[in-house]
Formats: sequence, structure tokens, C-alpha cells
Amino acid sequence: MVAQHNQVVRVHQTGGPDVLLPEFVSVPLPHRGEVLVRQEAIGVNFIDTYFRSGLYKFPDLPAIPGMEGAGVVEAVGADVVGLSVGDRVAYAGVLGGYAQYRLIAADRLVILPDGLSTEVAASVMLRGLSAYMLLWQVHRVREGESILVYAPAGGVGQLLCQWGHYLGARVIGVTSSEHKAQIARACGAADVLVGMDNLPERVRELTQGAMVPVVYDSVGRATFETSLSCLAPRGLMVSYGNASGPVTGVDVGVLAAKGSLYLTRPTLSSYIGTRPALEAAAQELFAMLEQGALRPAIGQRFALAEAHKAHEALEAGTTTGSTILLP
Repeated sequence: MVAQHNQVVRVHQTGGPDVLLPEFVSVPLPHRGEVLVRQEAIGVNFIDTYFRSGLYKFPDLPAIPGMEGAGVVEAVGADVVGLSVGDRVAYAGVLGGYAQYRLIAADRLVILPDGLSTEVAASVMLRGLSAYMLLWQVHRVREGESILVYAPAGGVGQLLCQWGHYLGARVIGVTSSEHKAQIARACGAADVLVGMDNLPERVRELTQGAMVPVVYDSVGRATFETSLSCLAPRGLMVSYGNASGPVTGVDVGVLAAKGSLYLTRPTLSSYIGTRPALEAAAQELFAMLEQGALRPAIGQRFALAEAHKAHEALEAGTTTGSTILLP
């Protein structure tokens, strides 16, 4: 029987972590094409901080942040096929995650394999699908390539190291401490550079002057120019995060001056927007998890009501691996 009270974390106005307010609301009922999910674990991602701060805009306020979670189907609306009460499911890229119970369109859910726990699913769906997008679709990584990965000890970064290593790439990580460098090496990074000092020169030395064909930069403003300088001619700059703030005021002439470079700012929704695309990406992710090629690490767990603490830790750069909330 579905509970009568639903614990959520809502934002009434954008700002710092203190605007994340635990509240109780009614449990919603699914409409046509929707499913009610009782969430057992909820992923916390940097994109959540962008919405909370106002960098990205909620459709309306008050709003419930969160883009990733996993749990059990509690009720289904009319015209829902392929899902039944009791199914274990997960999703990524759909706002409204910081809740004990949430509604979600049925076509945005995937059924979990028997061997995959809801905690691990909530920690890996958004990050894992993002890693698939980055390594397979934004740039098809090939055996023998060198790729540069920022924040290799983070949630996405660890998966990029593991998956990149599986594909036969030489992963070069860039991180802030030797502790995080050790984590990245354990995830398959062949080389890890600590600190930003003289980064292009160090990349040039590691690659015998060739530089790298692709940079995966989740930091944003603070590293953008440096990342461009690490690329080989006609290389691809993939800016997929804003941990230090958004990149603004880009002079496209710099791309020409540094060797006819390419620049992209991908979003996962553009790559899994259709049901077939979502299913194909999820199947690849689940296969990698089953093989053990991907080993997602949950570095931090917080109660749902402590979402503000999770955001504080994430923005302070003290987290490793994935962070989840437990309702």
C-alpha cells in the first residue's frame, strides 16, 4: 500500500545549499503514461547544484531537484505497457529526483537487471550514460588513443577511466591531489597529473609532442584555455561541466589559432532523448557493469533530508566517486 506522506527536498528560491528544504507533501497519483516510483536511492550530481544555484533554470518554483534515481514501481497509469507494480527501475536526466515517491514518464524508465542493486543503479545511471555518450558518441574513443580526463576520481571521471581503459585508450587524468590520483590510477588511468601548473607542457612530454585528440573537461571556466592548449591539431574540446563556473566569452578565433580545433558542449538529453536511444545506451551500460569492466564506487551516502550537506561536500571538492541520498 502506498504511503500517505511523501518526503521531498524542494527549492523555493535559488541560492546556496541552505535553500534545499526538506518537506512533506502528498504522494502523487500517476496520470496516463506515468509511473509512481518509490525510490530507494537517489543520485546527487553537479547538475543538481547548477539548478539549485540558478545557473540552470527550473521550469517553475518551488521545484524538486535531482536527475537520477532507482526504486520500485508502486503504481502505473493508464496506457503504460512493459512495466508492472513491483518492477525494479531506474532513470537518468529527469528532474524531480529528491523525493521518496516520484512520478515519471514510463518511457524514461529502464528495468534493472537482477544483479544490480538500486543503490548502485542510482549512483551510476546518469554518470554511466554520460560516460557512454562521451566515449562512444561525442568522440568514438579508439584503441591506442590518448585521452585527457579532468576530475578522474569523481563519479563520471572514474567511469571514464575504467571504460576508456577497457576500450584500450591511454587515459591521462588531471586532478588536485595525490590521494585522488591514486583513485584514478586504480580505475585505469595510465598517467595522472596533479595540479594545473604547466599542464600543456606536461601533456606534450607524456605524448612525445603529439598532444591528445580529445579533452573531457568537467571543470569549466578555470580550465578552458588550458584544455585547448592540450589538444592536437583538429582535436575535440568536450566541455561537459561547470564545476568552476560556466565558460563565457569564447573567441572562436582561438580554435583556429590552436590548430582548427572542434568544441562541443554536450547534454545527455540530446543523446538519449528517444526511447530506442535510451534503451541502447542502458544496455551497453548494464553489460559493462555485468562484465565488471565498470566498478562504480559510492563514496558518500546522505539521508534525503541532508541533501544540503551532500551539495556542500560536492562543491567543496571533498567527494570521491558517487554520492547518493537515501529516503
